[in-house]
Amino acid sequence: MIFAKHAKLPQGWARDVRITVAEGRIAQVETAQSPRPDDTRVDTLLPALANLHSHSFQRAMAGMTETRMAGKDSFWTWRDLMYRFTAHLTPTHIEAIAAFVFLEMQEAGYASVGEFHYLHHQPDGTPYDDLGELSARIAAAAAQTGIGLTHLPVLYTYGGAGQVPLQPGQARFGNGVDRFNALVERAQHAVGNLPNDCRVGIAPHSLRATAPAELADVIQAHPDVPTHIHIAEQPKEVADVSDWLGARPVEWLLANAEVKERWCLIHATHMTEAETNALARSGAVAGLCPVTEANLGDGPFNGPGYLAAGGRFGIGSDSNVLISLTEEMRTLEYSQRLRDLARNVMVAGEGSVGEALYTGAARGGAQALGRGRGEIAVGEWADLTAIDSQDPALCALRPDQLLDGLAFAAKDRVVTDLWSAGRHVVSGGRHRQRDEIVAGYRRAMAELMALL
Repeated sequence: MIFAKHAKLPQGWARDVRITVAEGRIAQVETAQSPRPDDTRVDTLLPALANLHSHSFQRAMAGMTETRMAGKDSFWTWRDLMYRFTAHLTPTHIEAIAAFVFLEMQEAGYASVGEFHYLHHQPDGTPYDDLGELSARIAAAAAQTGIGLTHLPVLYTYGGAGQVPLQPGQARFGNGVDRFNALVERAQHAVGNLPNDCRVGIAPHSLRATAPAELADVIQAHPDVPTHIHIAEQPKEVADVSDWLGARPVEWLLANAEVKERWCLIHATHMTEAETNALARSGAVAGLCPVTEANLGDGPFNGPGYLAAGGRFGIGSDSNVLISLTEEMRTLEYSQRLRDLARNVMVAGEGSVGEALYTGAARGGAQALGRGRGEIAVGEWADLTAIDSQDPALCALRPDQLLDGLAFAAKDRVVTDLWSAGRHVVSGGRHRQRDEIVAGYRRAMAELMALL
């Protein structure tokens, strides 16, 4: 059992809370309790966030793309460098990198991850003997770390809008519908060996990397699973899709697919007011990756309009250039302030911005990954984060100000403990397998650097 001096429950802050966990789920929530000798005692307990969008392998190239090239650097020049990097990754590298990334996520306060996985084949595009070899490596990394995994194999058929053929750098990603469906089956087998909170969804990469008929076929073949798609990250993407399909990406998708609660639209960055309102009404989640979106120069999300329309959102670390839950929250809010020349933007009406950011991301992330409601409540997965309210960044704050402090004043070091579906994997701020996982990552990086 877990005893917390303070806990953020759906009805508000509570004192002296005991949580009973059974089979990975919260079985009982009691308030006004006294600690018992066998309790795991923590200071302040929060529902843990889901990291709803990750490309784990890109963590290994963090810091390698921050040198200005001749001409104007952009998302597209970064993408070319990323493609060249992927050519050197072996299955062993991919597993070691993913394990390290998942560890960093858990130490930052994320209990689960949506791994948007598009590295499927050998560098020349030849499938491995086991079509799901690299999905199995991601599953192995999840098993080692104990993170809650929603694995999202990616359908990536074309190199650009209008069914442009794949480029050589995209060969590892490519599948038609039939092979993709077979890949999903192999991924389900691999993830089936993990705890029962882990699952497989699907991820049509983007409208530019698939085509309408194929998108429809894949959606029909995999009903009622988490469905994630890159949607409107860059103005060029919006223009290319508009020229091809006669409508902007969000506009086209909402008109041509049954977008509802199981959907997550990643980087819904460039939307009109009408698209913003329509996405909010759909019940889908806007998947926001503020640190990566800033790093790649994507532009800010239309936060105020989306929240006013009742939209749901979650956050992800995407390229994993920096894995930090606190930085994602503050970057999301600060992007809005810089654009609007205003303060305290990401809250509907009045109230705490930190609470709106944190609880909104908890609920939206859990929805996007198929992990329930993102609350500390009976029946929910025991995805829990403990923070130290006596850390210097937080010690002057009342309980009702702690989420503001977490979002704007603290670093991830305030996280003391983390449970992923009841698995107590972070204690005292350290993952229990840290030394082993970091050593494996360093070995993999030494091999990889020798190839670059």
